[in-house]
Amino acid sequence: MGRFDSLKEQAYQGNMDLYHHGLLLFTFGNVSVIDRQAGVVAIKPSGVPYPSLHPQDIVVLDLQGHIVEGVLKPSSDTPTHLVLYQHFTGIGAVAHTHSPYATAWAQAGRAIPVLGTTHADYLPVPVPCTAFMEDEAIQKAYEIETGHQITRTFATLSEQEIEMVLVAGHGPFTWGKTVGSAVHNSVLLEELAKIALWTAQINPDVKPLKKTLIEKHHRRKHGLNAYYGQAES
Repeated sequence: MGRFDSLKEQAYQGNMDLYHHGLLLFTFGNVSVIDRQAGVVAIKPSGVPYPSLHPQDIVVLDLQGHIVEGVLKPSSDTPTHLVLYQHFTGIGAVAHTHSPYATAWAQAGRAIPVLGTTHADYLPVPVPCTAFMEDEAIQKAYEIETGHQITRTFATLSEQEIEMVLVAGHGPFTWGKTVGSAVHNSVLLEELAKIALWTAQINPDVKPLKKTLIEKHHRRKHGLNAYYGQAES
């Protein structure tokens, strides 16, 4: 029994949940979970196919990237995850996929606009997309710079309200207070990306949804006067 078996199990389950949702293929993507009290992060090992992944394969590192528990190499995206944990201090898990619809928007360098109430139900603003990385940053420390691209994009945004981003030319990252919420946000982002793409194909001149509808649908689910769902007993 290892000291961080519970944390590794959480990270393993998050990775497998995204795999079973069809958002991960072969060795694409990764999910990590942080234990802030212990100052460690558990993340998928690099290049291990999902059908072959086991909880004991998950790698545990400190916030400087030093392996604390595990024998495999951690994901090559680990430095990006660590930057996000260091800057977004309220998050508990990070998910990265190459899901096709969200990645298509990222490759196009386009934010996902609010075109309908499905998007507005969860997010009253577009899903942001980073700028494309400069050559110097790519050659310097690519994965760390990817994290900085994300945090720069959120300089005027709240990572607590917008728990997802598209990295231009790369793909989506999502996060949340728990691994379950990070996974949920990845599934949601892929659905929003798919619906928006189909909408733009049907009507290339489509305009963003009117502000009153956006606010109405978002407030039905969020805030003090939300009335969607069942009241807690």
